[in-house]
Amino acid sequence: MTLSAAHGPPPAILALDVGGANLKAADGLGFVASHEFPLWREPARLTHAIARLIEAAPRADHIAATMTGELADCFVTKREGVAAIVAALAEAAAGRGLSIYLTDGTFASPQAAIERPLAAAAANWHALARFAARFVTSGAGLLVDIGSTTTDIIPIVDGGPAASGATDPERLAAGELVYTGVVRSPVCAVATTLPWRGRQCPTAHELFAMTLDAYVTLGDLPEDATLTGTADGRPATRECARDRLARSICADREMFSDADALAAATAIRTSQAAKIAIALRNVVGRMKPAPATIVLSGQGEFLARHVMDRMRLAANVVSLSAELGPGVSRCATAHALAVVCRETTTT
Repeated sequence: MTLSAAHGPPPAILALDVGGANLKAADGLGFVASHEFPLWREPARLTHAIARLIEAAPRADHIAATMTGELADCFVTKREGVAAIVAALAEAAAGRGLSIYLTDGTFASPQAAIERPLAAAAANWHALARFAARFVTSGAGLLVDIGSTTTDIIPIVDGGPAASGATDPERLAAGELVYTGVVRSPVCAVATTLPWRGRQCPTAHELFAMTLDAYVTLGDLPEDATLTGTADGRPATRECARDRLARSICADREMFSDADALAAATAIRTSQAAKIAIALRNVVGRMKPAPATIVLSGQGEFLARHVMDRMRLAANVVSLSAELGPGVSRCATAHALAVVCRETTTT
């Protein structure tokens, strides 16, 4: 599908990134929005949720979309998930133009995207790496995007993405996708033990706490009393985070002090940074030459900096939060898609 502005001014673009836990929107001109939406619990409400996001955004003539929500376990296959998400997007678009970004860098019509589900599935990383390439002024580059759920580590060569894999399993195997993020990752998947009263205590293999609790405790993420997508459904405050971290070692607030919470959160950050560093080292090790520029983005830019400090790579570091603002960096995939779509329209 080719977008063209040959017969008038370019259309107003709104880009949507439909995830399994969040819906993100951007117009590429500064507007961004991110709404919590547990797709796996409420697939029947997806059209309504997308429509509300479109209504709250600046006027748009054309919707560009990408997705990762097809992996949600409310869908039996990715094929089913892509079809359902595209159908929801088409209904919510309400007559606006709609194009779906694919992992080969092209835009497809809704029907074409449904016919190529593995190319439509999880293509947001490609759009972001394509956008990030403009900050790599010479030599090879690398994108490190840490979000709420996952981390993308994408080589940039000759002005564009140069990933080894295209699908999620291929990217996981190559270390270019690390399924860990700064909000939704279970603590027990990040750290096998946590410090407590002078010794290491194994973590319970149960969803008692998430990385959000560690980073709220450390102040890397702000408290949010309205955010209840936590392990126990209680708010994302330091007090509640402490309770959840305590339960991750089968304790409670009477057995787990503020100092215990801080020590546990620090250990979680260290363990998660080490996990990402291993994948990053493997990706960089395959790059010839090594990246001269590393672009950081996402809600977890602060964690990416810990990884950079740990690895001491000799590269210029570009922060999309510093370049574009923290709000845009958090929704960097949607922003990138809007920019790419607009550039496609005007060329």
